[in-house]
Amino acid sequence: MTAALFHETTRPAVELPVVAGAELTVPLVDGGRIRYCDLDSAASTPALAAVAAHVEQVLPYYGSVHRGAGYTSRVCTSLLENARADVARFVRARPDDVVVFTRNTTDALGLLAGAVPGPTVTLDLEHHATLLAWRRSGHRVVPAGATVGETLDALRAELAARPDTALVAVTGASNVTGEMLPVAEIVAIAHAAGARVCVDAAQLAPHRRLDLAGWGADYLALSGHKIYAPFGAGVLVGRPDWLDAAQPHLAGGGAVRSVAVRGDRAEVGWLPAPQRHEGGTPNVLGAAALAASCRELDRVIDDEVPAHERALAARLHAGLTAVPGLRTLSIFDDAPDRTATVSFALGDLPAGLVAAALSAEYGIGVRDGRFCAHPLLDRCNAGDDAVRVSLGLRTAESDVDRLVEALGTLAGSGPRWTYAIVDGRWAPTPDPRPLDPFGLGERPGLPGCDR
Repeated sequence: MTAALFHETTRPAVELPVVAGAELTVPLVDGGRIRYCDLDSAASTPALAAVAAHVEQVLPYYGSVHRGAGYTSRVCTSLLENARADVARFVRARPDDVVVFTRNTTDALGLLAGAVPGPTVTLDLEHHATLLAWRRSGHRVVPAGATVGETLDALRAELAARPDTALVAVTGASNVTGEMLPVAEIVAIAHAAGARVCVDAAQLAPHRRLDLAGWGADYLALSGHKIYAPFGAGVLVGRPDWLDAAQPHLAGGGAVRSVAVRGDRAEVGWLPAPQRHEGGTPNVLGAAALAASCRELDRVIDDEVPAHERALAARLHAGLTAVPGLRTLSIFDDAPDRTATVSFALGDLPAGLVAAALSAEYGIGVRDGRFCAHPLLDRCNAGDDAVRVSLGLRTAESDVDRLVEALGTLAGSGPRWTYAIVDGRWAPTPDPRPLDPFGLGERPGLPGCDR
């Protein structure tokens, strides 16, 4: 026992990766400025400093890949292929798995949907990206139970009753509540029924170790902008056979071995995956950024990141419990683990008003809405909007305390400023904050999802 304790207390400390913009200050409606408190990591994460530096290093060498003889083209080709290896290592892929670069998780799941040779089953708690991708190839939805155990039983019963299922697609962690599912158990259930498994790892990847081979899962999808590489890349990683047999996700240059015109038809010989599904010039900078993030996170994702977030999450949950009228959302009574993501309703205050006030009066960024998971909000919050807080690498204890104090004030006395719904969203009226720091002109945003 003594030796073990000594080993723990003397293990060299590993610092968490530095995040770009950690000291960013933002304006408040009262005319002041404050350090930005970013509690919206589940939507998009800022870039790691190492990722931004790597992209800056790569930029002078930028060139088109695979078919160029020029020096920059060859450098970028090597960069892209090395990025595949870095991603495969980060997700612990099998040696024969392929890494296909996509735009994001939604794009990756859409790619796989075009390759699945049969119906897909999902749970009703999924993000829309996982819930909607399979509609053209046959899709069934299994309602989650009140417990993880009941949910696994329901999935097992569905697969036994409908043995034609080709794929089970499931989230690794909820983007609404942070609750995690036992992926390895789901894989065992699906494989016993002859189905493969795809894991939507968008919300799990920044918080816990991914283990494609260890889980036994067949496919995995994630987005770079969720893991501190917001440069427009995502990946689908997994078994090559379905991908090699499928029609190309995006037909075009780079995906073909040969093209010939026979009469009035073009006959095409397609390359195997991953090139088969990467038509056109790939996003080399996005792939390089994603790989750089994987290299940085790989050294801290097993221990330091979970420890950092669990300590902050415990502080957050304790603080939220003390806020009058605040109710947190959950799916299961027995979730084995959860990421540092919490959604809640605050009394009778509209979620959009709470989020707007936190931003305008306190410099705190959170998300409000139904988080592209409408069926889940139907069951957890009667279909109403909620507020979501999601912690990440640049979250500090002071950020959690600032949020809890602000929520306590809002619960007790409401907002200090005046607000109204403008262009479909709650906003300060008037809003004296300059919203165009780049001098490009202000334009209203459009509603949409975060994947």
